[in-house]
Amino acid sequence: MKHPILQAYLERLANAAGTNSSLWRAPDGVTQGRFFKATLTSAFQPIRSFDGGKLLGFDALVRSGPDGAAGLSPFKLLDGAASEEESIHLDRLCRTLHAINFFRQADEQSGELYLRVHDRLLAAVDSNHGYAFLRILQALELPIHRIVLALPATSPTQAWLLNYVADNYRRNGFRLAVQAASIAGAADAVERIRPAAIKLDASIVSDPLALRDLILACRSNAARLIVKRVESLATLDQLALAAEGAETSVAVQGFAIGAANAELLGAAPLPAAA
Repeated sequence: MKHPILQAYLERLANAAGTNSSLWRAPDGVTQGRFFKATLTSAFQPIRSFDGGKLLGFDALVRSGPDGAAGLSPFKLLDGAASEEESIHLDRLCRTLHAINFFRQADEQSGELYLRVHDRLLAAVDSNHGYAFLRILQALELPIHRIVLALPATSPTQAWLLNYVADNYRRNGFRLAVQAASIAGAADAVERIRPAAIKLDASIVSDPLALRDLILACRSNAARLIVKRVESLATLDQLALAAEGAETSVAVQGFAIGAANAELLGAAPLPAAA
């Protein structure tokens, strides 16, 4: 690890277990967090280039439960009862937790860290929300250029809200990914938001012609297309047909590519059959 300020902070966290601190370091070195009665920690799923299988980065996922390995999503704790302040606190806690657990073990070959912004946060984000997370990263001297904030999918009527949140984070120096619920929505987001990446579920890429048009739109706007939840070699074959001859950066993520784990080492390569 090449982050001395983070290392010093981790040493302090090792003494915080059993206190009222919202973050502490477990004996195995993994940083955990507390939200109400839930124990939270991080898992990282690899994202690889479709052409060649190069490791491009990791998507951070929150894990909860008594052992921090499974259980109810902590955001379910907020359903129907959360204030905006609680939603913001949980979202920021998760992203801080992921950043700590990633950079304590990452090297230059680990690529980028994708941090999700929960959809509950869209309405709660104010003009200083991006700056608040930026200050946390700056205090730990973590490289913001290796972090991509993944904004949630929105309905057409929420387009203005997505624009507002994207502008908020971009003004604070963050690069953005946008998760889309359809190929048409992805194409619109690429043109309107101009993100660094667009994330699309593998279950909605059954139309190879529409997918190819999206790949070309991403190439024109210098956006990386990430197809997530790739669970089978058949899906990889389908992507191969759509991406054939398209000179753009297509990436894949899912259990066919690699499971989500607390440790970055040993991230599975792209299946050879692809």
